[in-house]
This record gives sequence, C-alpha cells and structure tokens, in this order.
Amino acid sequence: MPSKRLSVVVTRRLPKPVETRMQELFDMRLRESDVPMDRAELVTAVQDADVLVTTLSDQIDAGVLGQAGPRLKMVANFGAGIDHIDVATARQRGILVSNTPGVTTEDTADMTLALILAVLRRIPEGLTEMQSGGWDGWRPMANLGGRVGGRRLGILGMGRIGTAVAKRAAVFGMSIHYHNRRRLRPEAEAEVAATYWESLDQMLAHIDVLSINCPHTPSSFHLLNARRLQLMKPEAVIVNTSRGEVIDENALTRMIRAGSLAGAGLDVYERGAEVNPRLRELPNVVLLPHMGSATVEGRIEMGEKVIINIKTFEDGHRPPDLVVPGVM
Repeated sequence: MPSKRLSVVVTRRLPKPVETRMQELFDMRLRESDVPMDRAELVTAVQDADVLVTTLSDQIDAGVLGQAGPRLKMVANFGAGIDHIDVATARQRGILVSNTPGVTTEDTADMTLALILAVLRRIPEGLTEMQSGGWDGWRPMANLGGRVGGRRLGILGMGRIGTAVAKRAAVFGMSIHYHNRRRLRPEAEAEVAATYWESLDQMLAHIDVLSINCPHTPSSFHLLNARRLQLMKPEAVIVNTSRGEVIDENALTRMIRAGSLAGAGLDVYERGAEVNPRLRELPNVVLLPHMGSATVEGRIEMGEKVIINIKTFEDGHRPPDLVVPGVM
C-alpha cells in the first residue's frame, strides 16, 4: 500500500510548471491569490502542514513557529535569503530549513550592471523625456552621463553574486575592487584583476561606483551609515541589489539631495515596499521593484530546487540545501 504523501502548503503563487510538478508529487495546498498570507493564515499553515514553502514576504518568526503543529517538519524557502525565518527557533523545534542558493546569481548580476549603466548614462531620464514628448532633437550638451569604462567599481560582498558582477564589470573596462570578510584565493582575484581592501572605509574613499552584494545580518545593518557614505567621492554612485537594510536610507537620501553623492540605483529598500518618498523625487536615483532575480528561468529553477529539497527529505535523506542541521 503506498505511503501517505507529504502535506505541503505554498504561501505564494509560483510558476505554473513548478505548481504542476508539486501537485504530482505531494498533497498540495496552493495559494490562489498572489498576495502574502497574513499572520493568521501562516499560523494555520504551520499547524496543518508537513512542509511549508515560504518566500521572502513571509515572516516566519518565533511566534509563528511556536504555534506549529507536530506535523511540521520542514520549511522550504523559495529563495536564497533566510533572514525572514527564525532559523534558531526552527532548529530548536526540530524543523529543517532549506533554501535555494546559487539560482539567482547570474540574473542579479545582470541587473546590477543594468543599474550601473542606467545611473551613469542617465537612461531613465532619457526615457522620461521621450515618453513625455519633451525631446526636440539632439544637442551636444544634452543628457550627458559618465563613461563606464575606466571607473573603479567597489564590491561590498564578494560571494557568488559579487564575483559574477566583477566578471561582467571587468568586460566593461571597470577596475575591480572589493571588501569581504575573507580575502579571495589569489587565482580568483587574478581572474578579474581584483584589488582587495581590508578596510571598507579606505575602499569607499577610492571608488567611483559601489555595488552592495552582501547579505543582511545584524553586523551588516546600516553598514553604509552616514559616516561611511561621507567618505565617498561626490561623483560616486551606489547600486544595491542585495538587502536594503545595509544602507541607512535616510542618510543616503540626504546626501544625494545635497549633491554629496552623484546618484544611486536601488532594487531593494530598508523598509521593504515602503520606499522613502524623497527618493522618488530624485532624477538621479533609479528605483526598481525588487526585480534583480525576476526571470522566468530563474523562478522555475528556484522551484525545482524547492521540489528537490522536499522530495529528498520525504525519501529520508538530508536535503541538499539544508540551512541548519536537524534530526531527520
């Protein structure tokens, strides 16, 4: 007699091929609307399911996990970041946590370069001029941006995405600099002719473009605070496709408004969807709605990783993308 299938609850809409495959493998409860579950819905989900498939919009904190039923054995996150999940509490309760590392690397690196180009070459301003019908012809001094090649790119966080950004930027002729918790191996540095800076403060003072590619942790909260932002050149720009909490957004806004920084390209924000309204007013700031990893291919690959993690757990083995150790 076949064993009972795992009960799996998904908190958000996922790509159709992913949902279809999940329905084939598990006893699924899919999300009909593409809005986040409220807290009461999350509590109901953790009480009823064997596995909860979460996204970054779900706050799986100690309060939610504390109300989990005895069936809940795994939280399979659709995404690499897990700062919205109380991993320590999950571990204490014997609940495994998995994620989907590596899937978004290339897509996010592409978007980082897109934002660098958009800010330096003033692409949104040109687009606005064309869409408003305000363009009256070419002029020698109109819409002058800055050349990308030859600029110093500083990468904060030289992990998978930071390294992918460095490879792309090197092709554009940028000089690569980076600050990381650990220095890369010599051969990895040599691949993109990267210069390591042990001091973040010193690197900030020397670069023209800063790309933030580090995770949000207690130690990285407001790592780019007002003091550090003031170390940068007035003509420097900042691009963030990582986590909004790394930058003091109010300080960044004040400095751009004052002309102490030349601009910014942001895909993430300190308070999630609550974007500082003063940022929206600045023509030299490019704002995107967290699109860094938003490709069809990437979303399907993320779903496939989620499925593999759950199926491996169901088969009695350690999920390949386990975040914390647990008792199987």
